[in-house]
Amino acid sequence: MRYLIISDLHANWHALQAVLNAASGDWDSIVCCGDIVGYGAAPNEVVDWVRANVRTIVRGNHDRTAVDIENMEWFNAAARDAMKWTAGELSAGNLEYLRLLPKGPICENGFEVLHGSPVDEDEYLTNPREIGMMIPYLDRSLAFFGHTHLQGTFESRRTVTREISKPAGAETEVIVDLDDSAWYMVNPGSAGQPRDFDRRAAYALLSTESRQVRMLRVEYDIAGAQAAIRRAGLPEPLAVRLGLGR
Repeated sequence: MRYLIISDLHANWHALQAVLNAASGDWDSIVCCGDIVGYGAAPNEVVDWVRANVRTIVRGNHDRTAVDIENMEWFNAAARDAMKWTAGELSAGNLEYLRLLPKGPICENGFEVLHGSPVDEDEYLTNPREIGMMIPYLDRSLAFFGHTHLQGTFESRRTVTREISKPAGAETEVIVDLDDSAWYMVNPGSAGQPRDFDRRAAYALLSTESRQVRMLRVEYDIAGAQAAIRRAGLPEPLAVRLGLGR
């Protein structure tokens, strides 16, 4: 089985389209690690697409907050403004869809899907030490997560956890061969708002047959996404950061 793994779309229709075009023909099913909405200017378009095409998905903190905007105390000012706008823009059907999204982790064909960590959907996992502490809480030896907007693959063997390289510079792909004797937590990165100083949309492809993960980046129409944010009247920093990749 071949899976397209996406996360943190954040209502960025331009980035999502670029990922789908680049991955065309390379997947049989789609998995999403959450945060469909927030920040970007196309919440209904992205949620409509997810509802029609994504079979396996967990909720992210922005998805959860879109239907409960009273609980935004730990969002920054730009995120709060974007969340209020998003909640007002979403159709009733899309709000109900977000409300019913499951909390991770969930299992899919031998691997797990979550948003933050196995013990807290809002926890940020960014380095080998943090990942190593979470390995005992996994039910499968392979898990995909998001939330940080930082693409990366972490491999754990006994007490040693390390981060495997990811596409950098002009590279568009890094292939990771999964070893049956190791445990892996894989962050496909953010399609809609990368924060690892790489402006390109991030995603991953998994082949359960070959036991291989491909970590990928693709250029997209950043100027178009920025223009949409500005037309919507969303906070200017949300447009600016797309061009910075952070």
